[in-house]
Order: sequence, then structure tokens, then C-alpha cells
Amino acid sequence: MKLRIVVLLLAGLMVFTIHTAGKVKKERPLVQMAILLDTSGSMEGLIEQSKTQLWKIVNEMALAKREGLSPRLEVGLYEYGKDSIPKSEGFLRMIVPLSEDLDRISEELFKLKTNGGSEYCGKVIQSAANELNWSKRTDEFKVIFIAGNEPFTQGEVDYKIACKEAISKGIIVNTIFCGDYESGIRTFWKEGADLADGKYMNIDHNRKIVHIPAPQDQKIIDLGKNLNKTYVAYGKGGSAKKERQRRQDKNALSMSEEAMVQRAAAKSTAQYKNVAWDIVDAEKEGTIKIEDIKEEDLPEEMRKMSIKERKEYIEKLKKEREEIQKKIQQLKKERDKYVAEKRKKMAGENTLDTAMITAIREQAKKKNFKFEKK
Repeated sequence: MKLRIVVLLLAGLMVFTIHTAGKVKKERPLVQMAILLDTSGSMEGLIEQSKTQLWKIVNEMALAKREGLSPRLEVGLYEYGKDSIPKSEGFLRMIVPLSEDLDRISEELFKLKTNGGSEYCGKVIQSAANELNWSKRTDEFKVIFIAGNEPFTQGEVDYKIACKEAISKGIIVNTIFCGDYESGIRTFWKEGADLADGKYMNIDHNRKIVHIPAPQDQKIIDLGKNLNKTYVAYGKGGSAKKERQRRQDKNALSMSEEAMVQRAAAKSTAQYKNVAWDIVDAEKEGTIKIEDIKEEDLPEEMRKMSIKERKEYIEKLKKEREEIQKKIQQLKKERDKYVAEKRKKMAGENTLDTAMITAIREQAKKKNFKFEKK
């Protein structure tokens, strides 16, 4: 009798294990990207392009899928080549470590100022490869983009050693020379990329980004503003981060309508998450339970609600957000089609976003990512 009970218990456990195994949530793949920008005196155009095109690059990653899942995107930011940073520190500075907080990346880009200096490419690549918290997994897409216009050979750290160190950790190094193609080759930017399985590209960093107005633009911008109303700040510093979200909308719009459209579209993707301060994202991702949030950490409008009312309130905002995001994504598809037709009649753009997107598409495919058609 006892043996029969044990057998039945074991059989039941096996059935339960098999049943629940299929329900295990798959982990989203990770993309880690470090952007190293030359902020010496002649690089104002590069900084302007980076401010304008950050959200376009995020939208490109939103098109990527591996095994049907959108990747998590972490971005890190360095500046190098500025005299106001001590030589003992290599004239370079880590601005933001690898982070999913894209509003913070945007905020820091808008703070960047140029200043004359020495550009130590080897040193900044080595610093990024060693200081950032890169994934140890070999199947993740890990990439450095370095952009500048001085010889790749400057500084005490040999670029050959730095690039080899990076690729030994599975970190691809793509080099973007701000100037003509042949000059970049002569000053070893191509060799740096070759050593780390990367792609060498050149751009016109002073070229103005061309905005092609589309019928969908204003609708996307308005929906992007409405999206902000679905965010509920909580905890220490939450309200300040929500205010930062609003400021980055304002910063994007100050650059161009194109930048604002791209930002609004990016906010509708899986890459734009704010689990550290937004209750809707945090509850959806399972990092908090509404009933566990202390009353003093809640926004004023939620403090007098019961637990049931708080849950209903967050669920309502979650559904509103999803509906707005779907509308933005549909409009974005229509806009992309419209703009693509217009661009056929124009010369190709030789700008930062074009270079980065070209490399991302080629290299992410080698990590088994597939990109949806625009």
C-alpha cells in the first residue's frame, strides 16, 4: 500500500513538472552597447547627431527578435578627448555604465560639451571593455561603437592590445571615423575594427539630419505625450525621474520633429522600460507587488486608495498604455513606408545612426537575431 502511494506521488510530481516546465517564462535576450564619443573641440556635429538619433537606434533594436522575443537593451556612454578631464584619467570619462535607463542616456547626451584635447582611442576602448558589467554569456550581442576623427594610435595604451582584449571577451568593436573613408584607413581606424571582428565606417559628422515630414508625425507626437500620463512614479527619486522623462521629450523636440517622432516611437517598444521608478512597468515585470509598496512611497493620488483600488488603478493605466503603444506602432509602420518612398529620391545619408544601424543589423544576425521588415 505504501509503495503504491509513493509511486502515485512520484507520478504526480512528474506530471506537474512536465506541465509547469512548458510554462517557464523565457528569458529575453540581452543586447549590450557602449557608445564612445570623441568630445574634443571639432566634434560638435557628432554630439548633435548622437542627440538626434539615439531613439532611431533604439527603434531599430525594437525590430530585432530572437526565438520570438525582443531583446533587453543596455546602453553605456563614454566621452574621450577632452582637456577638462585630467590626463591621468586618459582624457576620458565613463558617463553612464551599461543601463536600461534610456532617459538617463538621453539626458547625459544633452549635457555634453566639446573641448580641445587628446583622443586616446586605445585607452577608452580598454576602459569600456574592463570597467563595464558585460555579460559573461557567449550568445549575447555585446558591442562597442567608437567615433572620432584623430589617429587611432594616440595614447599609451596600444589600440591593438585594447581591441584584442575586447574581442577576447566577445565584445565587438566598431569604429566610426568622422571624415573621409581613406583618411580613416590611413589613421588605423579600419585596423582597429578588423582586430575586434568589427566594422569600419566613416561619416560626415557635420551633416544635418534631413527630416522628411510625414502625415503621421503629429499624431505620433501627441500619443507620445499621452503615454507619459500612464506612468506612476513611486519610491525615493521617482517623481524626479518622471520629470526627467518629460524633459527628454522637450530635449528631443528642441532638436527636430524627427527626433521627437523617433523618441515617441521608442517609448512604445519593449526596449523602453522604467521598472526602477514606474509602478506600471515594475508590477508588469514582477519586480514589485502593489500591496508591498509603503504608503509614503506612493504618489499622492494613490495614498487614500484601498489595496483593491490601487490594483484596479494600475491595471487601468497598464491597459491604456498598451492601447496607446499599439496605436503608435501602427502609425510608425505607416510612417516608415511613407518616408522610405520619399528617401528613394534622395542621396544616401552618411550619418551616425546610418553607420550604427548598418553594423547592428549585420552583427546581430550572427547572434541569431532576425529583424522585422519596416
